[in-house]
Amino acid sequence: MSGATTPNKEAVIPEFKQIMGHPGPLWMLFMTEFWERFAFYGVRWALVLYIVAQFHGGNASGEAAATLTYGSFLALVYAGALFGGYIADRIIGYQRSILLGATFMAAGLFCIAVPNQDVFNLGLATMIVGNGMFKPNISTMVGKLYAAADQRRDSGFTIFYMGINMGALVAPVITQWLAESIFGTTAMPSYKMVFIASGIGMLISLVWFFIGRRALKGIGAPEAGAEGSKRVIWVALGCLCVIPLMYFLLTVGAETLQVILTALFLILAVMLVIEGVRDGKVARDKVIAMLLIFAFNILFWMFFEQAGSSFTFLAENIVNRDLGFWIFPTAYFQTVNSVAIIFLAPVIAAIWVFLARHNVNPSIPRKFGLGLLGNALAFGLLIFALSSLVGADNKIPFWTLATVYVLQSVGELCLSPIGLSMVTKLAPVRLVGLGMGGWFLSTGIGNNLSGIFASYVSGKSGMSVQSALSGYTFGFWSLLGAGVVLFLIAPLINKLMHGVK
Repeated sequence: MSGATTPNKEAVIPEFKQIMGHPGPLWMLFMTEFWERFAFYGVRWALVLYIVAQFHGGNASGEAAATLTYGSFLALVYAGALFGGYIADRIIGYQRSILLGATFMAAGLFCIAVPNQDVFNLGLATMIVGNGMFKPNISTMVGKLYAAADQRRDSGFTIFYMGINMGALVAPVITQWLAESIFGTTAMPSYKMVFIASGIGMLISLVWFFIGRRALKGIGAPEAGAEGSKRVIWVALGCLCVIPLMYFLLTVGAETLQVILTALFLILAVMLVIEGVRDGKVARDKVIAMLLIFAFNILFWMFFEQAGSSFTFLAENIVNRDLGFWIFPTAYFQTVNSVAIIFLAPVIAAIWVFLARHNVNPSIPRKFGLGLLGNALAFGLLIFALSSLVGADNKIPFWTLATVYVLQSVGELCLSPIGLSMVTKLAPVRLVGLGMGGWFLSTGIGNNLSGIFASYVSGKSGMSVQSALSGYTFGFWSLLGAGVVLFLIAPLINKLMHGVK
């Protein structure tokens, strides 16, 4: 019995008060995601630096191991969304999945503040389980505020994406200040305070959603007959049992994990295709189109997620951060993406609306192609900087890495919020949560590959100008080639989408 959706027909959308042209609950979900992203991005900038400092004695040879752990962690965070979406679809509904996930995430964040590698990995495993319950379901809730044909849907997801990035903007600034100015120094940051502050942010997200969910008017609540607490208790116990498995997968090695994630993706693809076939030819074709887009999504995130791994070591060791009046903190590079998203998201959203009114809005595949090409431009700039702009201090100018983040942000805005919206349009009606889980699983596979790629960029003895140039050149050509291919096959994918815009 489904806990979230009504089979074979579109759910009735309640009448919501409209705020700034969108349903009122969008803004409650916006702030819930803001605090969850505060928690996540507070950890993001510090994780690889902490692993090297705490578990490798600060030796640069630990960079490869740190990036592999980071990539595996992110991969499992997103892969967990596959199961979280299914649980919400079939067992306890979206609202209760979000609340349960937030609880586990907060517990995991406080665990990683303990300076012991076993407890640290246990905390990461707990965060993975919690995020899997939280992340796909809050995104699905946004889609459920709009009818399938509502032209505001893409714009609503872009606004929601701004909430993500506002949390991501604030988190590095506050947590870096706590770690290096209040409880530690630049030479010896107190990473423990980064993780504690992130845990508090997650608790705020939990309370915010618990209070604000009344405004949803039943959207995401369990169906009649499934409201009791028994199912929630069983799911919570199941989550506790999964934590040791996540702990094992974190330590099994990135290459082995990649095989496991690929197998999961194939299983998910089969499940979605079977459901599509049951619903008819049109539903089947939509699933195939969605899975093709997922493949390109993997490649995008493989290179985009260097931001929290190899780009962090690039910023720390090879970028000249001396602005004359101030040494730009490594953590603050994580804010560049967020600032760019916040300022550019309304512009991009307005462009899509304007183009749609004039019947020239790019198709979903073409928007994805633009995302890949934007990411490719970022790596092209890095090639130029590392081959032509290296100074006597063996460093590249500050502006180059800052611009890389902006270019990646443009690519991200063309791809990521559109992807979230795409899944709610193309996934089988009864398995929208599972489809959203598939989106995050493809992102997770890309993130695991990002860790493997970042370890190659750092090499055995730490990142150098030459190792970075070699790795980022590969990234440029991979992204450029994928973007061109996607533009060429876009008409085929559009045909499979049967008019979905």
